[in-house]
Formats: sequence, C-alpha cells, structure tokens
Amino acid sequence: MTVGGGLLVVGEVVTDVVVRHGPPPAHGTDTPARIRVLPGGSGANVACWASRSGCPRVRLLARAGADRAAWHRDALLRAGVDAVLAVDEEVPTGTVVALVDSSAERTFLTDGGAVHRLCPGDWSPSLLDGAARLHLSGHLLFADPGRATALLALAEARRRRVPVSVDPASSGFLAGLDPGRFLDLTGGVDLLLPNADEARELTGLPDPSDAAAELSRHAARVAVTLGDRGVLLAAGGEVTGRVPAVPVDGPVDSTGAGDAFTGGFLAALLTGADDTAAAAAGCRAGAEAVMTVGGRPDTR
Repeated sequence: MTVGGGLLVVGEVVTDVVVRHGPPPAHGTDTPARIRVLPGGSGANVACWASRSGCPRVRLLARAGADRAAWHRDALLRAGVDAVLAVDEEVPTGTVVALVDSSAERTFLTDGGAVHRLCPGDWSPSLLDGAARLHLSGHLLFADPGRATALLALAEARRRRVPVSVDPASSGFLAGLDPGRFLDLTGGVDLLLPNADEARELTGLPDPSDAAAELSRHAARVAVTLGDRGVLLAAGGEVTGRVPAVPVDGPVDSTGAGDAFTGGFLAALLTGADDTAAAAAGCRAGAEAVMTVGGRPDTR
C-alpha cells in the first residue's frame, strides 16, 4: 500500500429522513418529532468522513435516481469527495427513514431504490487509478447487479494488489443473504469492519471477542465496533487489541457513527498509522458523528 495514496469507495448514496423523537411513536396518532432530510448512505458517509479525517483524495462510485442525483453530487463535492454517480432514470434514489430515540439510538426503515442497481456497466478499472485502498459497502452484496459490480471492483483491486476493506453493513440484511455466503464473497480481504451485531450474525458466536477472532480467519484483519465500549482488533485468529471509545456527553444521533469510524480508520491507515492508532482515529470520528444529526460531517 502506498502511504498517502487515495481511497476509492464503492457503495451507495441514499436520502436520509432523520426523525428524532422523545417518547416512542404512538400508534394511530401524532408523536412530536424533529425531522430533517439529509444526504446519507453508508458508502457515501464513509467517503465524507475519510475526507474529513485528512484523506486528500477520496472517490465514490454509487448510483442515484435522477430525482436527487444533482443534490447528492453537490453535497459530496462540498465534503471533498470526487463523486462518480451513475444516474438511474427509472428508479428513484434510495431512501432511509432513521427513527432516533432519546438515547440517540436509531432504527432504520430502508427503501433501497437505485442502490442495488449499481451495475457492471457503471464500473471502470480506471476508478482505481491513484487509489491505495478500496472500500466496499456490504449493502452492494445483498442483491444483483450490485453484487456483480462489487466483485468486479474486488477482482481488479486484487489484480493491482490494492488492499480491500469491507463493511458488512446490516445484521438484518446479513440474515437474509446467509452469513456463510457473505464470508465466501469477501474471503481474504485485507480488513473487515463489522459492528458487534454483524460479527455475531456472521459467526453465530455471542461473545464479540470470539466473533472477532473467528472472523480474522476469513479476513487478514478485523475491527469490531462496540459502540461506547470501543473497538476490538483481531488478526490471525486472535484478538490483538482493544481501543476505548471517546467519551461523549449528550449524544444526539448515532446514525452514521460506524461509517465515521470506518472513514477515520481508513484515512489514518493511508497516512501510515498502525491498526491501534487508526482505530483511535476512527473512535474520534465516531464520537464527532454522534454529536451530529445525520450520518455525515456538517459541511454547511
């Protein structure tokens, strides 16, 4: 890997409808809430946080509907991301409703829209020119043709000996795909970045340390995020370290916190940091994210 090289993210953009409520929504009537419509999507969020964390060259390949493509492109450019957006004339941009409770925990309602229609025709090997790392959003692996596109990118990165990281993206979607198939598709990647729920879903092991160790038999290195309990690092079938979370006083929204960790982690690796220092950088980005409404750093 070339220190100081660029990052290519192949993933997704979606439109986030962030609904911050106090009491749980009352069935059949009104519940007061604060609602914002913001740009989001795991892959796009990672790209923005990597740029925020000091990565000088970040490129994103994603697909958006014609309804919102220009809006998303402008938001990415403001965040310092080179946005390569395929425009879908038939299907609208994906939308996620994020229900955020008083503890800042979020629950997602997801309409994938154009996300899973990223297709091999949208991919070009030249997107990897100048990239020292490739990051794949696991959302693309849950349906064709996104899966085919992600695998093309993975194959080209391996041909060029560019390290690849993968975010499993969703424990709910993993259950539908079959965890074994996910691991087969991503076997041998340089870095796997699940949260604790995703690590449990992928391995069937309830303890995050055991799950992290097991996953590091499939990927060269693993970083399992544990929320306010920090991060577990594993390699070669063993847990190799634990990095504490950065304390946060009064979090407002956990949407995108894992994406922020990933962006900070990858940006640090690209400056030559080791895994422990990179995880600490990721934790700092994650702490900033939970103090921000939505999944991206504020670029207003």
